[in-house]
Amino acid sequence: MTALRSALFSAWLYGSMALFAVLLSPALLMSHNAAMSVIRWWASCVLLGLRWIVGARVEVRGLDHRPTGAALVAAKHQGMLDIVAPFTFLPDPCFVMKKELMGLPFIGWFARKTKMIPVDRSAHAAALRDMATQARARLAEGRQIVIFPEGTRTRPGEPGVYKPGVAAIYRDLGESCTPMAVYSGGVWPASGLTRRAGTAVFEFLPPIPAGLKRIDFMREVEARIEAGSTALLPPHS
Repeated sequence: MTALRSALFSAWLYGSMALFAVLLSPALLMSHNAAMSVIRWWASCVLLGLRWIVGARVEVRGLDHRPTGAALVAAKHQGMLDIVAPFTFLPDPCFVMKKELMGLPFIGWFARKTKMIPVDRSAHAAALRDMATQARARLAEGRQIVIFPEGTRTRPGEPGVYKPGVAAIYRDLGESCTPMAVYSGGVWPASGLTRRAGTAVFEFLPPIPAGLKRIDFMREVEARIEAGSTALLPPHS
């Protein structure tokens, strides 16, 4: 049954992506808000399919810490759901994402239109400078900059290696950083087509104040995200 539901959800996921790309691509010629609305509708459609077909739902906690204006959000990354779901509970998210994704149909088109922040990881120091510059511009627009400090997906309960990009943005912006704990990989794993019934949880944690030294900030953001994400693991994990 799990395999059948997973297959049906994959059809729902990619079918909705194609449908939105064909029917709502005119939004690419309209305003930022119009394009963002398309992404938000699609994300809601994906979560609806996840619940109806797979029997999985998304829960958001720590709403008293959820930023509603300009902010830096550093999140655990366990799979694609971490990119889809925030469009349904953040007002105007701006993701730091791999440059390669900008060339994909639908995802890349709308990522460019809504000014997501592409990162060329092969450029190293130059990439960090460019990322910080773009983040500063997006912050000035009142957006929530979402970055995955590990830079890649990890399995639930598995600690990642935290990269310096988040510290570069934190230092350059001079703003606090809101960590976000995540448990999504048990529902939507990082690899494969299997989707499982259950509850994916995203939890906003108390913000880390601005002004910490780089080493102290990196230690704090990793400790909070890892502890918070571990606490979200189901009892049997």
